[in-house]
Amino acid sequence: MLRHNQKGFTLVELLVVIALVAIIIVSFGSFFLNYLKLYSKYQSDSLDFNQLASQSQRIADVLRGATDLITVQANTITAYAYFSPVDAYVSQVTYYKSANGKSLLADVTPMTANPPSGTLLTAQKKTYTIINNFYQPSGGVLFVYYDSTGTAMSLPITDEHTILQIQVNLAAKATHTNNGQTLSTTVSLRNRKTNL
Repeated sequence: MLRHNQKGFTLVELLVVIALVAIIIVSFGSFFLNYLKLYSKYQSDSLDFNQLASQSQRIADVLRGATDLITVQANTITAYAYFSPVDAYVSQVTYYKSANGKSLLADVTPMTANPPSGTLLTAQKKTYTIINNFYQPSGGVLFVYYDSTGTAMSLPITDEHTILQIQVNLAAKATHTNNGQTLSTTVSLRNRKTNL
């Protein structure tokens, strides 16, 4: 038996409720997806910066133990240094940017003994990728050299023995800034040999 005074939702009311629920779901979904994308970008930035920190420390450790600098340029440095903690003798280590500028590389050529008596074992030279997705801000340089007064030296430097500190500048692209994330580490040269 059907009563005429029964109350219920009309078709229009149901359609309005369904439309409101759909709008809320779409808004929440859009917000959630945007948040997820932003989180993913910041996570990527964080991983890139952690790689910068790790590689900056690694380069600093190698240069800190350098026994002599061979060539010094804004984006290239060659030194006699211990590349691995288990090395018996120093190697000739060169840090430089790849030809396309998208990687930071290190050429490591071992030696038969420490300089000046050792010779390079060129057949055993290895190239290591230090940073795969390398980024350098416009006008930035990898290496800055400082003298005994702490003053930045202008290139070219004719006497490498006047260099007492090296600043290593690494950078990674970042989603929240156009200049990227930069990390600078200053290394004091401790093991330099002045009688070679």
